[in-house]
Amino acid sequence: MIIAIDGPAGSGKSSTARAVAERLGFLHLDSGAWYRALTLAALREGIPQEEWPGLDAHTVAALGVTAAFQGDELVMSIGGREVPDDDLRGSAVTARVSLMASVPAVRTWLLERQREQARLADVVVDGRDIGTVVFPDAHLKVFLDARPEVRAVRRLLQRGDAEPSADEVCAEAARLQARDASDANRAVAPLRRASDAVLVDTSDLTFDRQVEVILALARSRRPRVSGRG
Repeated sequence: MIIAIDGPAGSGKSSTARAVAERLGFLHLDSGAWYRALTLAALREGIPQEEWPGLDAHTVAALGVTAAFQGDELVMSIGGREVPDDDLRGSAVTARVSLMASVPAVRTWLLERQREQARLADVVVDGRDIGTVVFPDAHLKVFLDARPEVRAVRRLLQRGDAEPSADEVCAEAARLQARDASDANRAVAPLRRASDAVLVDTSDLTFDRQVEVILALARSRRPRVSGRG
């Protein structure tokens, strides 16, 4: 079974997908980790970012990015060496990952990598084009969203800002909306809700509640899926 969870930055895709996968006994395939690893690899190789849009499949493959499941955890490697999550989520990568994700050769190369991994087991996959491009025949498609200010607070808390100020929230919300516009208007695999995706607005939901909503949807699509508790 494939569960596709799409949505804009800060909507809670990855954390929700991870929790849903754990509860169902599925594997969690984090597409964002792939893009972050490719971004980090390009930075380490010293490839100027203005050259990224012209990258070809050979150059993308030569970056040496691979992924493997260790238990139910997806671990990224570059050149055969595991990459700590902190490195993937550093500010330099975060500022450039949207550009990497817009590169046609990157998306084409990664498409098959993701589909290969989904053949291994039941999976929960999150991203921005999972239900529209990567797995258009997914058994369940969910589109998570939330108000920009809510997503901004979540992002700031995730970065360790215990009590973000109103100005910080406003600035972060503006950055997220700019990212949304970039993702929605890119020529290749733009961010959009699949016509058959269930919209889940998480603005006023607790984390546990949004997980439960998706679990209920999964069980309704495939009753034999029971999960862990």
